[in-house]
Amino acid sequence: MKDQKILVTGGTGFVGIHCILQLLQKGYQVRTTLRSLSRENEVLDMLRYGGMETTDGLSFIEADLTKDANWDKAMEDCEYVLHVASPIGLTIPKHENEMIIPAVEGTLRVLKAARNARVKRVVMTSNFGAVGYSHKDTTRLITEESWTAPNEKGLSAYNKSKVLAERAAWDFMHKEGGKLELSVINPMGIFGPSLGPDLSSGFELLKKVLDGSLKRIPDITLGIVDVRDVADLHIRAMVNPAAKGQRFLALAGGIMSLPEIAQLLKDRLGNETISTKKMPDWVVRVAALFSPVAKNIVPQLGRYRSASNEKAKTLLGWQPRSNEEAILATAESLIKFKHA
Repeated sequence: MKDQKILVTGGTGFVGIHCILQLLQKGYQVRTTLRSLSRENEVLDMLRYGGMETTDGLSFIEADLTKDANWDKAMEDCEYVLHVASPIGLTIPKHENEMIIPAVEGTLRVLKAARNARVKRVVMTSNFGAVGYSHKDTTRLITEESWTAPNEKGLSAYNKSKVLAERAAWDFMHKEGGKLELSVINPMGIFGPSLGPDLSSGFELLKKVLDGSLKRIPDITLGIVDVRDVADLHIRAMVNPAAKGQRFLALAGGIMSLPEIAQLLKDRLGNETISTKKMPDWVVRVAALFSPVAKNIVPQLGRYRSASNEKAKTLLGWQPRSNEEAILATAESLIKFKHA
């Protein structure tokens, strides 16, 4: 079984590299896509940092989600595909379609190539945004049955692109998927250890808490999951027959507010520069008039995030690490790579 070949899209990404590491550790053959093969050494360095002594089981292919070239070749002889890559712009796009169209078209490009190559199953990384803005009833947990409406007020271009890409994927499977199978993972805020100095964009807020530059902490809540558990869940969804045609929410369980996270870091690290003073919501709203960072935080104020991870635990035997462990591992990476 372990000589099966798995394609992982987006090998340099935070989740992608952890998926590759765990697959290699389990003895699988892995091929990964990079937008440029000039980044091969970056991937190899991260795997060595993660403890891999040999990377003989890994090969690379150049493929871009916005172009047709090489996708058929990338799928050749692959039993499974972990479609983790997503086109992410570093800046907020002038028009949301700059993010939405590549996300939707890239997903369809991968699914068509997988179907044509007779891949058994694709496991696709969606996100919590695709389910988490579905209702505001605080007595009801958000589950895999929930769907965010793409026209939901205040939805970011990134979250909208994820909703529409996942919708397009299920639609494709229904109409022209043939024998191909699909499973989808919907992670909440992904934290945990980084394998290299290029840190995930999600770490930015934590970096500001750690280095003391955030003097007052916005009162927003986060659902959290460790990147190692996200990778583990992808692999479980890949091999378990019960995961066919299913979505899985990936979260450690429960929620943490940013002030609680600041307090945890201050207590555990003994770092006196960390502020634990709350920022009133109205201050965030005023700051949003001038600051892009504050503007991104406003839609999160008062946002309900209580969700269930029961399906992944019962159907796939998934056992995630705690919120605290994921946060502390992130802090260690920020300190180790001298970002804080």
